[in-house]
Parts: sequence; C-alpha cells; structure tokens
Amino acid sequence: MKVLITGCGIAGPVTAMALRQVGIDSEIFEAYPQGAENVGSFLNVASNGLAALSVLDAHRPVLASAIPTPRMVMWSGTGKRLGEVANGLRLDDGTVSHTILRSDLYRAVRDEAVNRGVRITYGKRLTSFEDTGSEVIAMFEDGTSARGDLLIAADGVHSRVRRLLDPQAPAPRYSGLYSFGGIVKNAGVPGEPGVYNMIFGKRAFFGYTVAESGDTWWFANLPRELGDEPANWKRVLVKAFERDANPSADLIRRSPVDDGVPIYDLPPVPVWHRGRVVLTGDAAHATTPSSGQGASLAIEDAVVLARCLREERDHREAFKRFEAERRPRVERVVAYSKTISNSKAAGPVARVFRDLLMPFFLKRSASQESLAWMYRYQVAL
Repeated sequence: MKVLITGCGIAGPVTAMALRQVGIDSEIFEAYPQGAENVGSFLNVASNGLAALSVLDAHRPVLASAIPTPRMVMWSGTGKRLGEVANGLRLDDGTVSHTILRSDLYRAVRDEAVNRGVRITYGKRLTSFEDTGSEVIAMFEDGTSARGDLLIAADGVHSRVRRLLDPQAPAPRYSGLYSFGGIVKNAGVPGEPGVYNMIFGKRAFFGYTVAESGDTWWFANLPRELGDEPANWKRVLVKAFERDANPSADLIRRSPVDDGVPIYDLPPVPVWHRGRVVLTGDAAHATTPSSGQGASLAIEDAVVLARCLREERDHREAFKRFEAERRPRVERVVAYSKTISNSKAAGPVARVFRDLLMPFFLKRSASQESLAWMYRYQVAL
C-alpha cells in the first residue's frame, strides 16, 4: 500500500512514522518550498501526547529540546492568586507535560521521519484530487501529480483537502483572540521552574514560565476584532498589560514582537472521510491552544489511524473505525478549549464574575480524577 500525505507540519511526519511502523509506505507532500524550521512560537506537548509519541519510540528527541512544565498557577490581573491546576498528569515513568518551540518540535519529528526512510517533497501545494475507486490521484499547483492507494490530509486548520472533500464543511472559527509569544534571556523574573503562571489580565491574557536556565518563556492572547491589525503590535500589547500587577508589560517591552496570529478552531466537521481520502489532526478537529492539546491530539490520531489501517482489510472500514474512536474525544477537547478561550476574552462585567468564581472552579477541577479523561487517554498500535 502507498499512502499520500499532504502537509509536513507535526501531524504529517508523525502519521508517516506510525504508518511505517505497521508496514505501510507513505510520502509527504508539503505546500511550502522549504521546511518550517523558523515558523511559530512555542507550544505545549501534554503528557498524553508524549505517551503517544513513545508508542512510536519518537519521544526522546522531543524531550531533549523541551522544558518540563507540569503545573499551572492562575492569577488575576490585580495579582490575586486564583488557584492551581496540573498541566497534564505524570506518566508511570515520571514524564510530565513539556513546552517546546514549535520549530524544535517540527524539526524533531521531521528529522526522525526522514531517518526512518520517509520521503518528503516540498513545493507541492495540492489543488485537487481524484478518487478513481482503485486509487487516488493528487494534483499540485506546479502541474505535477502523485498516485497512491490513500490520501491522508494533515494540512491544518485551513485544509484544502477538507474543502474538496466536502464543499459544505464548516469554515475555521475565529476565537476572538490574537496570539503572541517570545523568550527573554536571563529575564530575572522570579518564578519556580516548571510552573506556568497564567494571568487573566484586565484587558488580555498572559502566561509565562521560567526555565532552569533563567530564560522566561511568555505568550499573550489579545482580544481583538479579526483584521484589526495595527502597525505596531508591541505598543498595543504593552498598553493592554501595563495596568496589570505582574511582569507582563515589562517582558513584552524587552522582547521582539512579531505580528499577531489570529487563533482559530473548528466546529464539528461532518465529513472526516470519503472513499480513499481521510482527514487527520487540525484538518479534522482544530482546537485553540487554550487546552494545550493541539499537537497531542494530532499525535494520537496518527497512532490510531495506523492501527485501524493495519487491523481492517478495507480502508473504508478503517476510516469509519478511526472516526468512531476519535470523534467523541477530540470534539470534547475542542469544546473544553473553546470555553477557556472565551474566558480570556471576557468583558468588564464578565471579568468580575470570572475572577470571583475561578477559585471554586479550580478547586473542583484540580483533582486527577477530573483531568483523567483528557490526560489518561492511551493509544496503542
């Protein structure tokens, strides 16, 4: 069997590795002319995602480039401590959730896939595909094409394949937030390494963690109308946080600030597969970063899809089984993450109620039992 994979972000290489482990050959076709070594800020790989990577024996390069971040402490913009919650649950071997530069995560899984014999071709932007019944043909913008037995779409939240598969598929849903991030070397900010300080500010949301090195990793979520993009984002961010009782404004002043990135997720996507084509990762169920689960869900998808293809003789049955196994979980995570994102964009009145109720909510949700549905999920080949 030969599988075509569109998209060489995180989901594409991990899917290719999972397929290779069950004896299925694949090739990745990436739209951009080069890799994503310098794309994006940083992200969370939750303990469940690391557990899924370990099934493929691909977790060590990721851990080597990441910093452990097992806990989160919540604060109000006035400096009031609202509570604490785990960022994932510790695995049996002691592994906890980690934070990693997106470029480092990409490089780790891409290089590992290449080392295992996966072929990646760049500059192949898919424009259409044809499912003949006996094979699928992918057509690219440069006039070339590729033939395979199956097409797996790992082409992200703005997936071209999703729109081709179902022209009525829902469009990505803007969360109301723009995202920013940076790292300040030797920032001198007090804080316990491994703890994320999450601040529900008066105008925006801010998070930071201090690494063992003394560097401070920070991110910000700014409520803003989509398309309202100023010439100077740093000035806007500093103004959003300058009245908060925390180091957010100072960290932003000391950082280069790139253009804000609008945050999207996906409402439930009715069609995940048709014929010889299937969606995976963000192409099927993009979530906002608020759950810290985007990369982990894509990694889980890879393992589950490979297992279904190995165990089912008919690809249609494999795709049905994959969807049945994954849809309830991923849609629950997307909804959970959307709720958190909405709290970051609260108005003046809602902020008051949020800060009053947050301590009670955190006490209820801080137990391992309440988090187990998300973090204790285990996949296997």
